[in-house]
Amino acid sequence: MTTLVNVASGQVLGVVDGRHSTAVEAWLDARSHAWRDRIQIVAIDPSAAFKKAITTALPTAGIAVDPFHLVQLANLCLTRVRQRLVQEHQQRRGRTIDPAWAHRTLLLRGDDTLSAQARDRLEEVFATDDPTGELGAAWGVKEGLRLVLKATTLDAARVARTRLEGWVTAADTPETSRLWDTLNTWWPAIEVFIASRVTNARTEAAITAITAIKHIKRTERGYRNNEHYQARILLRSAHRAQRHR
Repeated sequence: MTTLVNVASGQVLGVVDGRHSTAVEAWLDARSHAWRDRIQIVAIDPSAAFKKAITTALPTAGIAVDPFHLVQLANLCLTRVRQRLVQEHQQRRGRTIDPAWAHRTLLLRGDDTLSAQARDRLEEVFATDDPTGELGAAWGVKEGLRLVLKATTLDAARVARTRLEGWVTAADTPETSRLWDTLNTWWPAIEVFIASRVTNARTEAAITAITAIKHIKRTERGYRNNEHYQARILLRSAHRAQRHR
């Protein structure tokens, strides 16, 4: 299902079957023109289907891409580089004897969160288990994206983007090039996020809050009628939002 949430209050507005543009667009089209005209910004995952539905049904609304999911893509890019390198040079999967594998979670942490000891371990990884320099270059690209997303003004974000482009060019790997293409595709939505700082964090929180309802359905104490199940989610969300006002 796709859950639509008011990013200001965290209240669930609707739940539709599927995660495709047709379902989301149909739900939006069912709202009044006055309701749709009040929507200024919609925060989404980097999903082409969601983007298509919003562009069609809410042509005047800005689209902000969620930064958490962009960082996830950058982390996935780095992980794929690490996996490819061990396959190319060791003809096997990573093992605990490989510094890059042993510190794979450390590679995914933000540079600004690292202690001095963690930085030393990371430098050791690059010095001993990065024969081509590609892993370090991919790590730099990942951190470059985080700097773009941390920018507080559009001018600063554009400067950081230009710097990131240089790092992507220097990295010269298929994984970082694909990540760069994705960022270019979503750049207008990234700028909306930079300017507004609107994310879909409240959507994730709302989904977490209704886990109990999913548990009811899984343990066969739920509803056979999907509309009743969706109505239960909406009622629980409305009660939660009212309680937290």
